[in-house]
Formats: sequence, structure tokens, C-alpha cells
Amino acid sequence: MKIRLGYEISYDLPQPTPMVLMLSVHASRMGDLLEPDEMHTSPLLPVHYYYDGFGNRCARIHAPKGRLKLSGRTLITDSGQLDYIPYDAPQIAVQDLPDETIVYLLGSRYCETDKLSDFAWATFGKTPLGWPRVKAILDFVHGHIRFDYMQARSTRSAFDAFQERVGVCRDYAHLAVTLIRCMNIPSRYCTGYLGDIGVPPDVNPGDFSAWIDVYLGGRWYTVDARHNRPRIGRILMARGRDASDVPLSNSFGANVLAGFTIITDEVKEPALVESARAIL
Repeated sequence: MKIRLGYEISYDLPQPTPMVLMLSVHASRMGDLLEPDEMHTSPLLPVHYYYDGFGNRCARIHAPKGRLKLSGRTLITDSGQLDYIPYDAPQIAVQDLPDETIVYLLGSRYCETDKLSDFAWATFGKTPLGWPRVKAILDFVHGHIRFDYMQARSTRSAFDAFQERVGVCRDYAHLAVTLIRCMNIPSRYCTGYLGDIGVPPDVNPGDFSAWIDVYLGGRWYTVDARHNRPRIGRILMARGRDASDVPLSNSFGANVLAGFTIITDEVKEPALVESARAIL
């Protein structure tokens, strides 16, 4: 399957402002790109790319005062397969985990393991280890939080979401990451594109999505507390400890978001479309 990705984001800047942007497809998916994945700026600015400590592709710019428009479009191929469910994946004891996974057991800016550890152990401590424990946490988070775009708040943490019981995809991800870490399973926060492929169209405006990875049986698996079901066509952009590691933009100065449009559409092959019409 082919998926058309794109964005157009505008900011109003009251003064010249350095910015770090994380709008590229993740390095792990670059081999699937069918077109270049580059960010365009208006006005035209020099763009410096680098990779951060988590392997995410970042872009640095120094934007002038006034309206800044960022845009990008690319085409990517995808397997078209649903997220894999690791039914038999075992949980690895902390002492046997690879060194690089340990950071994903620790508390972070939006994932306060210290505040939720007692609740996590009281609620999930008797669930079977491995995937059944992860699934129990996903089910809990999915049912505990009510999705509401109008209640989005950039400062809401996992503990806030736990108490307020409302939020958006990043809040589902933060709470699930935190509870899973409390149970000694490495978990990391992911952001990227997730279009309405294989599901009814979402009535909410298009946006980037957040999900999580869990480390079981010696590898990472993708899971999603908000939707709580396997999905098709996830395109990873960035991953880290929580949303503070993977912001779409870090501006070193005041800014006002003036426009935001996201495209994530499956590209229908002409031959397949004609075949479908013939069958009908």
C-alpha cells in the first residue's frame, strides 16, 4: 500500500526565533519512502538537519519575525498489515534487560512513575506477566480516559490524565507508558501519522497521533491505548521517553500557532480501482 503524507503548519513570530522541528519520517522508515521527505519554509530559510540521542531526525532553523509557514509532502510504501499482537511475548526480568532499555523504565517529564507506582502494583500486580499484563493496562487506560480534542492541554501529565480522566492521544500514551514502566516493562512514547485506513473516518480534524512501544521477549512492539486495537498504516516520526523528547516544534521564543493541516491518505492504485468497479 502507498500512503500520501503531508503537513502545513504556520506560526506568527513576534521576533526572530530559533526553532528545532521534528517533522520528518523516522530513520527506520526512510527505506520505505518513494519521494524525498524534506521540509519547506516560507520565507525560504536555510535548514540544518541532525539526529538526536533517540535517533530522531531534527531540523534547525532561525526564523525571522512575522508569519512562518512550514510544509512537506511525501509518499511512502507500507505493508498494509495490522499492528502485530505479541500474545506469547514474555516479560524480561529487569536484571536481564539490555542496557539501552533501562531509561524506558524510569520516570520522565510527563510520566511520573513515583506518583502512580502504588496504584499500578495494587491494580495490575496479580495479572500474568508479559503481554497479558500490558493488555490489562491498555484496557484500563482506554476505559479510564474520555477522548476530547477540546480538552487538550500541553502541560497535562500522566498523573493529571489519571486524575482528570479526559485527554487526547498523547494523554492515553503517557498514562499507559507510566503504568507499564511501573510494572518493570520498558515503554517508550511514539509520535507519527495514523490515517483512517481500515476504519470509519474520524470526524475530528486531522492531527498527528501518539502511541507507545513496549519491550517484551527481546524486541519492541507497537501498541495503542487510545484506539486499543491493531491499526493499519502507522508511520513513525519520532520516539523518546515522553512528549517532551519528541515535540513537533521547539521554539526559543514566543510564537502563536496560526494554521495546522495534516494529510494521511491511502493512495488507491488505478488498476485496483478499475478492478473494483468491474466487480461492482
